[in-house]
Amino acid sequence: MEIKIYYEDTDCGGVVYYANYLKYFERARTEYLETRGYSVAALMEQGVIFVVVRAEVDYCSPGRYGETLVIETEIGDVTRAALTFSHVIREKVTGRVVVKGLARLAATDKNGKVTRLDKGLVATLQPVMPSSGLPPS
Repeated sequence: MEIKIYYEDTDCGGVVYYANYLKYFERARTEYLETRGYSVAALMEQGVIFVVVRAEVDYCSPGRYGETLVIETEIGDVTRAALTFSHVIREKVTGRVVVKGLARLAATDKNGKVTRLDKGLVATLQPVMPSSGLPPS
């Protein structure tokens, strides 16, 4: 997935504001699920709401106004009640790594109680190879 950096994404120095990377991760997770046939909105209608229970971000180099960033997203760990996504954000032209990170999401019901995910979703999202839980390099 690509994100073009606009002025509104940056601080006064033209560098992407650090918290925006978490928003970009969120967009990438949504796209990841949708390309595999799972709508976050549909899951919410079925009573499954994802909440972030852990997030890590390693800032490697600044993203700047006018650049286009490419977000690579992978599933690291899938259980019946949680998903871990790993993200790497690169600058499109040079391939320079800007940010690496991960987010662990728990599945909850509408009352905030942890709930089990559908077995089909878990099977679809299982990584092909075991992951270390760390973002790809």
